[in-house]
Amino acid sequence: MEDIKGFDNFLKNVDEISELVKELSSADTTSHAGAVERADSWLEASKRKECQTGAVNRTVINSNPSAAEVPAAGTGFSSGPGSSQEAFMGILEKDAEERSKRRRSKEEKAKVLKTRGNTAFSQGDYEAAVQFYTEGLQQLRDMLELYTNRAQALIRLQKYAEAITDCEWALKCNEKSVKAYVHMGRARLGLHDYAKARECYEKILEIAPERAAMVKEYLSQVESAERRECEERRAWEECQKVQEEAKSMATAATVTGGLLEILQKLGRPDEMSLYYCGGVELLSHAITDCTGQTIFRLHNGFSVINDNNTIARCLLQKSQEPCAVDLCLAVLKLWKVVCQGNETNQQLLMEWACVRESLVCLLVSSSVAVRRECVTLLILYSHTPHGRSLLTDNLDLHTLVEHLMKCLLSAGESAQDTMVLSVLESLAQEKKFCQQIREDLSSIVSPFTCILRSTSGQNQRMLSLSISVIGRLIHDDVIRKTVSSSHECWEAFLVAMEQWISREYRDALYPLLGLMINLSSDHSPAIQRAVGLLSRLLPQSPAALEAAVQFGVVKKLLKILKAPGQDSTKYSIRALAQCTAGSLDARQQLASMDRRLQVLRRLVCEGDESVAGNAALCLGHCVSVPGVARGLLETDCILLLLRHAAADANADALQRNAAIALARLCQADPQHMVRLRELHGLGILHSCMKLIA
Repeated sequence: MEDIKGFDNFLKNVDEISELVKELSSADTTSHAGAVERADSWLEASKRKECQTGAVNRTVINSNPSAAEVPAAGTGFSSGPGSSQEAFMGILEKDAEERSKRRRSKEEKAKVLKTRGNTAFSQGDYEAAVQFYTEGLQQLRDMLELYTNRAQALIRLQKYAEAITDCEWALKCNEKSVKAYVHMGRARLGLHDYAKARECYEKILEIAPERAAMVKEYLSQVESAERRECEERRAWEECQKVQEEAKSMATAATVTGGLLEILQKLGRPDEMSLYYCGGVELLSHAITDCTGQTIFRLHNGFSVINDNNTIARCLLQKSQEPCAVDLCLAVLKLWKVVCQGNETNQQLLMEWACVRESLVCLLVSSSVAVRRECVTLLILYSHTPHGRSLLTDNLDLHTLVEHLMKCLLSAGESAQDTMVLSVLESLAQEKKFCQQIREDLSSIVSPFTCILRSTSGQNQRMLSLSISVIGRLIHDDVIRKTVSSSHECWEAFLVAMEQWISREYRDALYPLLGLMINLSSDHSPAIQRAVGLLSRLLPQSPAALEAAVQFGVVKKLLKILKAPGQDSTKYSIRALAQCTAGSLDARQQLASMDRRLQVLRRLVCEGDESVAGNAALCLGHCVSVPGVARGLLETDCILLLLRHAAADANADALQRNAAIALARLCQADPQHMVRLRELHGLGILHSCMKLIA
């Protein structure tokens, strides 16, 4: 199987021989004779072909063998009619069985070698992995996984051309192999062939559209690599230009030349902290654009700074020198300058262990300025998807969250508090972040409840961010269930809402209202108080009512009312009646979600005086929606309302609401008047006319 053409010819011959064998074993004499004739023709053609290539081999199928050609007794062949065909079939079956046995043996050996290769790859021994995969392919030439695994190992060894060849062979085994296109794209990227790398990744979308998110990430890597190459090319051109100018103007001091000189001086070991502090500050001023950032990277700027023992001790807060804090501040500012808008530098910075550790530990530094600069750098990362991914993949998230909350509670500065909350708000968008902090959720929830309970001295921006952080975290199902079942959280929500109503904190009040509505779908210990507070809040503020309707309060309240036996039913139906009284949108939502107002009719029938009265009031509001009154024609709505309208006069509110709902129902659709007459309800309705008026 030297090439694909030879392999196709081989398969074609196998198909022809298989068809001839079937016809030779047929009981039909006509079909049998024709097969013999075609077999002789095929063998004759093979003979001529072999003669042309110098081979000597001739086989002829003879349907009438002579006596000399018939096998003797005891040789294993029958001498009866069709004995030659039976013998031929037996030989084929035996050969097929032997081939299958050899195939299984080779597969087992290949799998063992693949496992050994995978083990070597996981240990970082890529040369050994390639050797194992190669030995596996010698056993089994058409095993797809061996080609793709060897390609991956070759990519680690930067043997990109060989990796591409393996991917091409893998695609011959399976033209829809996603892994083959992934590795081929990486190899193309390693060869800086960005156009073909994109083609490989885009091909995955045709094969597996559900991998769109993965493809998007790979394409982003291609764009980042291409952009980095352009930046580096521009930087090298700038360096060469500086060198050429320096030859003719030795005393000229350019920005690029100054940057390189500063890096060279910072590379001196065992200098005083003050020396490095001044050098780092000069370096920060010298880097003014993307070109400066690239020159810093190409001339090992990260190594010069992060390999310096004096700087490392300051960043890890292990130095007692007088200028330790100043040096720490200078380095944080340098990192911010170097990484601003530069994804390549951001990624390289995170590759240093001392950087990852110091970014977390400096959040609890005794210096307010150091904490502020550290949070500023985290904001720089957290405001882009790529930066957030770097933070979640490289930092210890449990310790990060713990230190951020300590920084928040100990800051005492509203500006810094807002910055910390901004970092948490951005990180809460990441699924991985939410998953990893599930077990340590109390480290976030407890400080936030303290913030919500104490409004004094806090601006609305900080309160809104606090609510936003919790609101984004509860997109995770596990976190939402934990928060919704927390009595501490609900108590803090209710205390905050009562304080914020009096202070008119609308910017924070509406997000808190939406958060409570979103959490109310999970039955919690404090849901009765939450809905009760809503029922008191909504009549006081039309704006709050509209905001609640937009946040989906109708759906949440209806879900609570559908569950019988809930203590919060009384407050929920009251809040729902207030929503439908003041909002047409609320009435339309309720009519569309509660078909034929089944929930309201059940509450009118089964609820106590307060619940039934508010349910009747809510029903009277909803019949104004077009089509609702007609949909109630075949229900017991008239009878239910009539019973309450004719009830004991002591239940004034219930009697009044039922009478009003009856009148509105008959007004919305006159066909209800017929049913009212049948039940002799006109007299009852007439007696309630003063209440209706």
